[in-house]
Amino acid sequence: MFRALFDLLTAPARPGLSADDATLALAVLLVRLARADDHYDTPERAHIDRILMRRRGISHPEAQAIRTEAETAERDAPDTVRFTRVLKERIAYEDRIEVIEALWDVALSDNERSPGEEALIRLVANLLGVADRDSALARQRIARGEV
Repeated sequence: MFRALFDLLTAPARPGLSADDATLALAVLLVRLARADDHYDTPERAHIDRILMRRRGISHPEAQAIRTEAETAERDAPDTVRFTRVLKERIAYEDRIEVIEALWDVALSDNERSPGEEALIRLVANLLGVADRDSALARQRIARGEV
């Protein structure tokens, strides 16, 4: 799967992402966000697994395997700018809003809003071309438990 991510980041633009590519891309961003406050622990890993299961309709073992792969990929992945550029070019705006919702879901999971996490979400939203208003609405939906 890491090879698929590398290919995704270096290949010429093509329309759309496969479901596996999109799931790994989401997982890498979630791991990157969870690590943003230098506190990445078992509850955050479990929360990422639950997000992947809920949003991608996969089993717990599948979510764990993807998250584990994403942890390695995130550590070795290109910078966030290059990574999000590929996603912006290849997924619909509505799907990019769902990425921001998932990021807010991780950031708010511990009931603390870390400045590092917020800064990364702002950066990712900007790089994905998600309007500030849509990001704020995504945060509000997550905070209210609507998603």
